[in-house]
Amino acid sequence: MAEWTEEITHVAGTDLAIVKGGQGKPLLILHEELGHPGWMSYHEALAKERTLVIPIQPGMGKSPRVEQIRNVHELGMFYSWVLRELNLAPIDVIGFSLGGWTAAEMATANSQQFRKMVLVAPSGIKPPEGEILDVFAMTIGTQLNATVYDAAATPEFRKLYGGERTPEQFEAFEEARTESARIAWDPILHNPSLPYFLEGVKGLPTQIIWGREDATVPVSAAEAYKNALKNTETRLAIFDQCGHRPEIEKSAEFIKLVREFLA
Repeated sequence: MAEWTEEITHVAGTDLAIVKGGQGKPLLILHEELGHPGWMSYHEALAKERTLVIPIQPGMGKSPRVEQIRNVHELGMFYSWVLRELNLAPIDVIGFSLGGWTAAEMATANSQQFRKMVLVAPSGIKPPEGEILDVFAMTIGTQLNATVYDAAATPEFRKLYGGERTPEQFEAFEEARTESARIAWDPILHNPSLPYFLEGVKGLPTQIIWGREDATVPVSAAEAYKNALKNTETRLAIFDQCGHRPEIEKSAEFIKLVREFLA
């Protein structure tokens, strides 16, 4: 196992928890709307050649809420400030779900802060077909089960979320859901302006990864993202028999694809 640490860093006017691990050139990881799920197999694989930098979104975990962040675009501006203060830009980035949406917002403001961008089932664009799941109107158990195509066939899902949850786990999930709802509920998990501004992104190689059976953000949004990013080199990979969590449902394929793209 790669050694990883979680440290509190005073940056961008607040105390930000940042998980770090691995070795080599830094790689920014923007986690999903339920917070950082813990050190997983894909982290371990990528950490063999990259130093993973995983900021814990303000309002989640040990990162205090920043009241001035009122939407996902402003969350992106906050992370851009973090990159400048820590002298990390330009940097490669992987964003998952709401973290992918955040990375996309950052790219619209300044694509030069990234070298390459990987978007994993990002929210942010309204799907042409189907609807984004209103994850805030259901229990955490229902939300988690909706993220994967076949929970029983996904060992890492059972490792992360199986068994009886502790009160501390429930509290962490609800804190994350509360903060995500505060900045991304109206409209539900998308920004109507994002496709327009993504057309201005140039010179940023982008890899989009999606599960064909995604029940959280329908796969039709994958083509919508690719079409919006029409002015930069954009690749799209869709995994069959896979839901909203390609990194754990198709872990080997996911790791291979990301390694080849970022090489």
